[in-house]
Amino acid sequence: MLTQTQLKQNVAAAAMEFVLPLLTPSTVLGVGTGSTVDLFIDALAPHKHRFRGAVSSSERSSSRMAALGIPVFDLNEVQAMPLYVDGADEVDHELNMIKGGGGALTREKIVASVAERFICIVDESKRVQVLGKFPLPVEVIPMARESVARRLTALGGKPALREGFITDNGCQILDVSGLSIDSPAQFEAELNNIPGVVCCGLFALSGASVVLMSTQQGVRQLTKSSS
Repeated sequence: MLTQTQLKQNVAAAAMEFVLPLLTPSTVLGVGTGSTVDLFIDALAPHKHRFRGAVSSSERSSSRMAALGIPVFDLNEVQAMPLYVDGADEVDHELNMIKGGGGALTREKIVASVAERFICIVDESKRVQVLGKFPLPVEVIPMARESVARRLTALGGKPALREGFITDNGCQILDVSGLSIDSPAQFEAELNNIPGVVCCGLFALSGASVVLMSTQQGVRQLTKSSS
């Protein structure tokens, strides 16, 4: 049996194989955040001379890439990206996702929105039939925390403040448990319209283009038609 770390290593290597043929001297990659992405960054570093650089969704990933000699650009300097590579906390059969366990959901969603394709890298433990078992992160402006929490409760969730955590944007996160999200895109749109919500961790209005999922039998490539 492969450990979860080994599964993550395998999918990071598979992501590198996926990305490598697409790199050109002018390519700027979008790179996400998390333990699996850390392994992808490590695999990317030996090929840093084959592409221009990367845009990151977090200070954590930016620091890791800079330390490995990968040029890191501000998103405002970049007009287009062919790929955004990131993990997820849950993925359903339609490639909708819950993200934000590491707290970088807003920047992840922004960077992903600029990329032509979103390549999601996960191990098989992240595959679910219905989203919501993993608490849904919602980034909020601090003054709106309690008003947003009341709205989330009215929608059937159980919001809890992520204690001692401030996002890279200077905001707070409510982790919402007790949800069973049958219509992810509709629910994402509803959350986006709550005053004080900066971003929610549902990636359904713009989900993954491809999921690379590491299993005990190898890495599977999933698209909406194959999942």
